[in-house]
Amino acid sequence: MNYAIVDIETTGGSTKSSKITEIAIYKHDGTQIIDSFATLVNPEIPIPEFISRLTGIHDKMVEDAPKFYEIAKQIIEFTEDCIFVAHNVGFDYGIIRHEFKLLGYDYRKAHLCTVRASRYVIPDHESYSLGKLTKALGINLVDRHRAKGDAEATAHLFTLLYQTDPKGLQTFIQEEVNPKILHPNLDLEILEEIPNKPGVYKFYNDVNQLIYIGKSKHIRKRIEQHLKNSKTLKGSIMRQEIARIEFELTGSELIALLFESELIKVHKPLYNRALRKSTFAYGLFDFEDQAGYVQLYVDKISKTSSAPITTFTTKREANEYIFNLVEKHQLCQKLCSLEKSNGSCFGYKVRKCHGACVGVETPESYNSRISELINLLTFDDDNFFIVENGRDKREKSVIWIENGSYRGFGFVPYYTLKQAHRNWLRFIELHPEDKDARTILRYYLRKNSETVKIPFGG
Repeated sequence: MNYAIVDIETTGGSTKSSKITEIAIYKHDGTQIIDSFATLVNPEIPIPEFISRLTGIHDKMVEDAPKFYEIAKQIIEFTEDCIFVAHNVGFDYGIIRHEFKLLGYDYRKAHLCTVRASRYVIPDHESYSLGKLTKALGINLVDRHRAKGDAEATAHLFTLLYQTDPKGLQTFIQEEVNPKILHPNLDLEILEEIPNKPGVYKFYNDVNQLIYIGKSKHIRKRIEQHLKNSKTLKGSIMRQEIARIEFELTGSELIALLFESELIKVHKPLYNRALRKSTFAYGLFDFEDQAGYVQLYVDKISKTSSAPITTFTTKREANEYIFNLVEKHQLCQKLCSLEKSNGSCFGYKVRKCHGACVGVETPESYNSRISELINLLTFDDDNFFIVENGRDKREKSVIWIENGSYRGFGFVPYYTLKQAHRNWLRFIELHPEDKDARTILRYYLRKNSETVKIPFGG
């Protein structure tokens, strides 16, 4: 397998409006550089002054350079059967794809980002920018912000990554969606418009029937995974039926979770039913024993009609969480179903349990800590807003909780955030609360303790 290590210089930072001014490609066989291609490129538009100051490339330098269409065939041939590699690959790959798109050619290659791969293969570096990382690794970078110098340094970085962990490096190769395996009615142009941001997406078939609703923190990446899915029969069948894609950004991952849950109940898409699997299989429950102590235990949610205090995706996650609760709140391991014995729990023997297991600590004292913990996890009587990132920098997403119940969400402009909280309500769209919404909220807030919660005021 060969790799094409690419770097480009451009007239700006937008993948859709910038033009290439220089390109360099080093062909790499996993061990060493085996070939190279580099040239200035006439962008056919003026180069901004600040770009010229950064790169040293100005209009006069590229006046007689080949235009992109004149080197397009060479690029295709040079990178044939290669994995496309770049530092921040989304930028270089996106601009090159756009240049080819303007020529009517669909340039698609499996690609790999050396920023993401470096964070995994060689972790704990202060910075993963090309300049600082190569300096820290002792890689010589000549002509910073010129395509040839940056590409050569990236190639040497790639050699180091490959030698350090070749199998780990391979996991970062992103296969491109193959248009030939998609439904013939699906317009692939929609993929170019979908950002990698939190949101909800919908798949429709060729008779405009909604067949699947999904959500993700990175909706473009998730959609592409669907379009490449051949691991399961149902996933492959659904992929073949997709004819149209719609998406809606939510800014917040929590809103995406809540909105997806609601939309699935309203529309009941075919493949959400066919692929249905509970995300939250286990719950934390409580009961009062004969001695008056409140005990905690984990059970499958499907086995009981009781509402869980909080939920978990796996039994292991649940047990680890309860163990941490026991440590943090000095609870009894026996009364939290972590230990079975006729006498005291191990925690009491090492003075981490106050002795509820043998009646030394009173039920009133022990239950007060349990009650405080349950109130923290359930927020049943609380009134607050959850504030997270908006769909863009001009707003924040806001989820409204009233008396512990989910009321809805909205997007509050920045100019309104400093106003009285009651003014936020005009941006909130009401949404129904149900068991799933409460489960999602409790799970999310438990897993994301840094989430900003603002008490509802005047």
